[in-house]
Amino acid sequence: MVIQEYLPTAMNAKMVGSGEHTVVLAHGYGADHSVWDKILPHLAQNYQVLVFDWCFSGAAKDPNLYDSIRYGSYDDFADDLIGLVDEMELKSTVFIGHSMSGMVGCIASIKRPDLFQRLLLVGATPRLANLEDYEGGFEMSEIDQIFFDIEHNYEKWTTSFASLVVDSTDPLSTQKFEHCLKRMRPEVALPLAKTVFLGDYRDILDKVIVPCDIIQTRNDVVVPNSVTEFMNSKIKGKHEVHIIDTDGHFPQLTAPLEFLEVFDRIMDF
Repeated sequence: MVIQEYLPTAMNAKMVGSGEHTVVLAHGYGADHSVWDKILPHLAQNYQVLVFDWCFSGAAKDPNLYDSIRYGSYDDFADDLIGLVDEMELKSTVFIGHSMSGMVGCIASIKRPDLFQRLLLVGATPRLANLEDYEGGFEMSEIDQIFFDIEHNYEKWTTSFASLVVDSTDPLSTQKFEHCLKRMRPEVALPLAKTVFLGDYRDILDKVIVPCDIIQTRNDVVVPNSVTEFMNSKIKGKHEVHIIDTDGHFPQLTAPLEFLEVFDRIMDF
């Protein structure tokens, strides 16, 4: 975990809005807190909202904070999340984790359930690589090709990957994520990609006791419907599945109004 400096400073943490509940927004691989820009104004009208950047983000103030050995698993990111929430003196937060951050939030909630009132898992997956009895979305040959492309032609890969994972009918959102990817250094992108694409967190799902909501688009090339079904069957705690009628891995960018409709329904508890 980040130990070099005060966590809120290291993680570009900022609090906006006000309200009875605190919402924590955590971005995924290659992104930064700007991926929440379309929904943040609405959330801040009724909630206290914490946004931040993970240490791997191109928006991180200190490029040396990310260490591929220290951050070899999602557990290490979960420790940073716990440290950040503790240092901000927050309790019972509503955590919205996109992509890899969904599982990070699950791990953090298992370690410290007192910090989380509810988990919203957006495009989350416990494992990306396919197995004989599990469809994660990627064959190992495809994952190896991603690693090769990141290492040998990062600029070209950022363009193609952004086009692949963001809704192709929304070029501005595609460009936004591409810009975020290009800001992340290649020497960070490759080891982190290995952590993300080779990780397997299926065995933690039945340990999640904090109520959670699985939010998925109807067609996500990163997280196929089979993963949503798997998570729905394995999470033992109270949970619901919500499907947003849009394509791609970034509903907060490409379908912000629909995303907020789902959020508002969830928060009406």
